[in-house]
Amino acid sequence: MRKPFLISCLAIVQIFVSAQTDEWHNSKKNEVNRFPMHTHYFAYENKSLAQEGIPHESGNFISMNGKWKFLWVKDADQRPLNFHKPEFEDSGWNLINVPAVWELNGYGDPIYVNAGYPWKSQADVIPPNVPVVNNHVGSYRREFNIPQDWNGKQIIAHFGSVTSNMYLWVNGKYVGYSEDSKVEAEFDITKYLNRGKNLIAFQVFRWSDGTYLEDQDFMRYAGVGRECYLYARNAQHIEDICITTDLENDYKDGKLEIKVTLSKPALSVLYELVRNEKIVANAEQKGSGKTILSVSFPDKWTAETPNLYKLYTTLKDQSGKVLEVIPQQVGFRKVEIKGSQLLVNGKAILIKGVNRHEMDPNTGYVVSRERMILDIRIMKELNINAVRTCHYPDNNLLYDLCDEYGLYLVAEANLESHGMGYGERTLAKNPDFALAHLQRNQRNVQRNRNHPSVIIWSLGNEAGMGPNFSACYDWIKIEDPSRPVQYEQAGKGKSTDIFCPMYYNYDNCEKYAQSKSEKPLIQCEYAHAMGNSEGGFKEYWDIIRRNPTYQGGFIWDFVDQSPHHKTDEGIDIPGYAGDFNKYDSSEDQNFVNNGLISPDRRLNPHAYEVSYFYQSVWVTPVDLKKGIVSVYNENFFRNMDNYMLDWKLLSNGQVVESGTVNELNVAPQQKSEIKLNYSTEIISTEKEWLLNVAIKLRKS
Repeated sequence: MRKPFLISCLAIVQIFVSAQTDEWHNSKKNEVNRFPMHTHYFAYENKSLAQEGIPHESGNFISMNGKWKFLWVKDADQRPLNFHKPEFEDSGWNLINVPAVWELNGYGDPIYVNAGYPWKSQADVIPPNVPVVNNHVGSYRREFNIPQDWNGKQIIAHFGSVTSNMYLWVNGKYVGYSEDSKVEAEFDITKYLNRGKNLIAFQVFRWSDGTYLEDQDFMRYAGVGRECYLYARNAQHIEDICITTDLENDYKDGKLEIKVTLSKPALSVLYELVRNEKIVANAEQKGSGKTILSVSFPDKWTAETPNLYKLYTTLKDQSGKVLEVIPQQVGFRKVEIKGSQLLVNGKAILIKGVNRHEMDPNTGYVVSRERMILDIRIMKELNINAVRTCHYPDNNLLYDLCDEYGLYLVAEANLESHGMGYGERTLAKNPDFALAHLQRNQRNVQRNRNHPSVIIWSLGNEAGMGPNFSACYDWIKIEDPSRPVQYEQAGKGKSTDIFCPMYYNYDNCEKYAQSKSEKPLIQCEYAHAMGNSEGGFKEYWDIIRRNPTYQGGFIWDFVDQSPHHKTDEGIDIPGYAGDFNKYDSSEDQNFVNNGLISPDRRLNPHAYEVSYFYQSVWVTPVDLKKGIVSVYNENFFRNMDNYMLDWKLLSNGQVVESGTVNELNVAPQQKSEIKLNYSTEIISTEKEWLLNVAIKLRKS
């Protein structure tokens, strides 16, 4: 009689395991069957496709963007529990785009909270518990087909960003669970697939225990924020590829360390480092391991000179057949802290930075390539050279673009528990959240480490200080000693390499900069850009420019976050707080809009103040009666041979003479006196005379 009882118990256990349990409110269960995090790459079938670098054109790629069947419920206990079954009837469901956030597509209202959890007005804040009431749940279903030539391959489902969590099923079978909404969740779905047609389904909670670590000062949306797709790998493949660059011999020569992990040790790997379509270095190795390529006098990467090489990693089987090719951008640069200063390629740079939320007024968390490029262009126009990815990892594409166009990145983990405060209740001291702290920092590093634009790791934001962050710092310093690590709440202590306070006043900045601290001062947030702001920006930069160990900071913040909203009268406005409803967090009002630019990317008035004091070229008079001015190049790496100087001489407000100086060969960190060829003899004291000077990029 015991044997049937055992079978019955096993059946019950199987049902329990394949269904939702308590992951969505259990701080120790942050993932189930989630594919290991790895550096961001795509493996192509051959080098020709790898050179094109467009995953959508690969036969190993299937987009899962587009229309999905969708059911939204207001309270978590209303969610369907069997919707993932193939026989489930979903004919009455609506359709929703993937990616898309719910609140900007008719499902619930946007919420903005500066500090505190979004349910704070309706339920107690007792981690890891989250409410059932008003905890919206979205359920997704769609069918897809597997190509015949994918038979025998490993098939991975990639979900770029899902807030706040997700449960995944394929063909009615439970695949896994994921939290950490700002990095991709990937699952190996190979064993759950049928040949031909398949059903994929997932379910998302507006709030989960993971939300306790995602209490950022931004618009709170739920849904899918980034691209989703399937990709196929050969049974023999590269599991991960990690790239570390260094500079040697007084920063003259480059060293490229490549570490690969292979699915099968007997495979061989060919490396080809290419610049301007020419191979500058190559090597071949057998099996997993480390290879070093040396390059004499490489073109170096900085935000001013974003020189990139392309590394092609080709995997071959025992017969020499190409199995896959992975392209990666490589930038030779060295980041270090010496003499209480942050150095890039041996130079103590200035950080002219902003904090940037990943936000669009029309689509929320869904930010297009075109919008990213526009943001970078505006940053360049405003003389911004650095971005803190507040307060989570961004879309992988942004890191590629920052590599290409040249921006320094402080890459921040998706970790903020502001609503718990900084005292004894902080989750930084809560052992139940220790694993989540570590995993979020590990994923941030494992995913983004190959990007030259990433010069600093950030452990998180406004989440207190305690052993959970100390463990994260220690892990990163072992895993990636090539970059410094910062965390504001660590203050001047050992778990940060940079003293990065918020809103440090002028006197404190001056005192710290003149002290003998071993850590450079770079404010993670300063110069709050809200309303009629930036009036004190000059004072900050006067202190920065006269104190070598005070190297700048990151303005809060870059762009106003308001989404488009139509009033009852049909007027389109940038909405906030009580515009959406009178209940959810309306006390924070328009504090969501702290940006240098508007949601539509128009410059706010104070952006011009920032542009002026962030500029890297300064013209001052020497002897105007002789037409002599001094041009100072504040850049650290770039000569001014790509600039020209336009001048206009005005008498009583009228232009009487103008001209251009095409040759401005001013070396980095140097001054040069320039003679302007205006008629000095016409200048008299009887009129008001003005000399206007503009530095512009040279016309091609």
